[in-house]
Amino acid sequence: MTETAPKRPSGARVWLDAARPRTLGAAAGPVLLGAAFAVDAGGAHFPSLLAALVCALLLQVAANFANDYYDFLKGADTAARVGPVRATASGLVTPAQMRRALALTLAAAFALGLYLVWRGGWPILVIGLLSMLFAVLYTGGPYPLGYLGLGEVFVFIFFGPVAVAGTAYVQTLSFDPLAAVAGIGPGLFSVAILTVNNLRDRDEDSRTGKRTLAVRFGARFARAEYALSLLVALLGVPALLCALPGGHGGAFAALPVLVPAAFAVRTVSRESGPSLNRMLGGTGKLLLLYSLLFGAGWVLW
Repeated sequence: MTETAPKRPSGARVWLDAARPRTLGAAAGPVLLGAAFAVDAGGAHFPSLLAALVCALLLQVAANFANDYYDFLKGADTAARVGPVRATASGLVTPAQMRRALALTLAAAFALGLYLVWRGGWPILVIGLLSMLFAVLYTGGPYPLGYLGLGEVFVFIFFGPVAVAGTAYVQTLSFDPLAAVAGIGPGLFSVAILTVNNLRDRDEDSRTGKRTLAVRFGARFARAEYALSLLVALLGVPALLCALPGGHGGAFAALPVLVPAAFAVRTVSRESGPSLNRMLGGTGKLLLLYSLLFGAGWVLW
């Protein structure tokens, strides 16, 4: 009896998986929360919101393509990988194809971003260029952030205060410091997503020289980092906004997310390896739900 070879996925499926759709909540959530601050300020501008959302999604996909490509070049994706299949390392696409896909995705984000620059001026230009740069430098370049244990800093800043305040700014054309403070919440959720990823890959990363915080300080640290990120986002950020001038309790509308977040913390504290794969998408869904409830509460308060 002969064995049937595994069916090769279609080209569309390969690229969809390489884009890692489970991570896209990290890009959409802060943009939607920034939109709520623009609505609350009476300056909602739908074309700008739509452009900001698509740009954020494109940059997230570009970062995922860059990770796929540069981790392959650096030998970080080995046969022992427990995460989702990487397109380049598995041979489903060639390095040249992934490099072209990365360039095209960045070009699309840049082209659409020109409209946002036209509307919002140099602050949006700076944010856009830095976002594109760090999407690549997370795993690319001579000093990749992810390999140095600095990935959490990048995702916190750009998927948190920058994304929320930037989205509000490009609509209202004025900077709202409360939006930047509110951005701490999505930033911490994004840190939690990255923490799950690094906890899952800790053993492989340690062997291949990828010195994430989970590698540097261990699994117990990573699990504590995950729990603390969610706790501060759900309780600390709303409390801070209540205490600041102009703030109010509308942010506590996201409090129901504590229930699924508690289950997520419990799961992350007990599981490891491939079983953590579902927690990547699960934490991304928590971020999206948090942003929607937070934003609705802020507008309706």
